[in-house]
Amino acid sequence: MLGKIEVLDDPLSLAGQVAEWMTQAALSSSGPFRVSLSGGSTPKTLYSLLASPEFKDRFPWSRVLWFWGDERFVPQDHPESNYKMTREAMLSKVPVPPENIFPVSVDGDPDVAAARYAEILQKVYGAPFLDPQRPLFDLVLLGLGPDGHTASLLPGEPVLKERTKWVACVPHGRDEIRITMTYPALESAQRVAFLVAGKEKAAIFKEIQTGQSLVPAAQIRPTGDLFWFVDRAVVEEDLTSSKKI
Repeated sequence: MLGKIEVLDDPLSLAGQVAEWMTQAALSSSGPFRVSLSGGSTPKTLYSLLASPEFKDRFPWSRVLWFWGDERFVPQDHPESNYKMTREAMLSKVPVPPENIFPVSVDGDPDVAAARYAEILQKVYGAPFLDPQRPLFDLVLLGLGPDGHTASLLPGEPVLKERTKWVACVPHGRDEIRITMTYPALESAQRVAFLVAGKEKAAIFKEIQTGQSLVPAAQIRPTGDLFWFVDRAVVEEDLTSSKKI
């Protein structure tokens, strides 16, 4: 198995556990706390919880910097925008300084927009090259697609081989163009956490945990610690199989 696995009863319990975990990690840090966000329904529940009374007054919003691991190249008010989802679920409801929010540019040429986002990351990091001893992020949140993709690291796409750029355009593999952080940027983290919910993820999760999978999500090797927060539906296939033996 790769990383620490924590199984929660359902997506809401999963989101609650991660919200507390994130809050404690941010509170225990000193100085800026950099987070790379993920899109999807499970993170949306997490973001809504962080904006709820239970967490809103405890979370150190003034010290946390928010980035996006990937984004669809659509306007920021588009229904499929990860930024729009995060803003509506969390950022518009909490006392986060506007200068702490770093959305992906979705104007003009996608390759230029990707390079521009990389420049923002490098400015925040303070260097053009990543040092394994000094992670870019304190926390990276990731999802898992049934095909094994994470962020917009899509199966079979050239971006999987990118080891120099921090951010790249992904023009193929989905209906819309996407911009994604690459392996070097996503892996430069003290903590990387996969949030995985739903029985449709059971097969790919099981494959990844064999340690032999070649899908994109299985290739994440953070400089820090790797965590998997999954709901019971993701592992119930294994539990059912065990009962039959």
